[in-house]
Amino acid sequence: MLGIIGQWSFYGIFRCPFVVPYLSCQSCPVVTCHGRILSMFWGFWLLLPLSAVLFGRAFCGWACPGGLVSQLMSLAAPFRLQRRSLVSRLAPYGKYLGLATALYVYFLLGQPRTNVPIRVGDFFGAVALTFEHAFPLWLWRTGVVLGLLALGLVLGNAWCRFACPTGSLLDIFRKLSIFRVYKTSACNDCNKCLRLCPMGTRPEEPNCTNCGDCLDACAVGAIGIGRKPQA
Repeated sequence: MLGIIGQWSFYGIFRCPFVVPYLSCQSCPVVTCHGRILSMFWGFWLLLPLSAVLFGRAFCGWACPGGLVSQLMSLAAPFRLQRRSLVSRLAPYGKYLGLATALYVYFLLGQPRTNVPIRVGDFFGAVALTFEHAFPLWLWRTGVVLGLLALGLVLGNAWCRFACPTGSLLDIFRKLSIFRVYKTSACNDCNKCLRLCPMGTRPEEPNCTNCGDCLDACAVGAIGIGRKPQA
């Protein structure tokens, strides 16, 4: 399933003719894309909110192929913003700008089709022709996405933390999730978990994906997983 979602993600960036990918698969002419073949976009967009209610932003930490690529790229990043600062507090709100832009394009601009997805057989040949025949808006959108992904080579997980529209949507549901990685009143704010976290955050705080990497990091045992006990 991760491979299928991964291929869908790849097509969404390089072949999808629409400005906002993954939302108009039912009318897309790229018949080789799994979003078109399996109509998986309906299941995806129906299951995603359900997964958010159950497990918060766990999709980002456990199932998102883009998140996996972002994390692999971040291994080389010299900067990670894993300390408290004004930048680390404000930068995560950038992803809501990404979500607002996507909603604006989809609802107010009518989700324009901005490239000609020519098929020539192999994927990369088709991608080259897609770039050659794309409209400026599509090139601009793709350039921004690739640029933010590439930023992850310098600033760890930059796309997931500061730009991903889907991540921002899931972050809205985060506080409503039934199961989560949580911290208790025993937390002494040492921030050891924050310095360990690839997303530069703490349990139950913005950008927490419930990945569980911090479970064994807390010296006072203030981090748990599951349903948070009532105070």
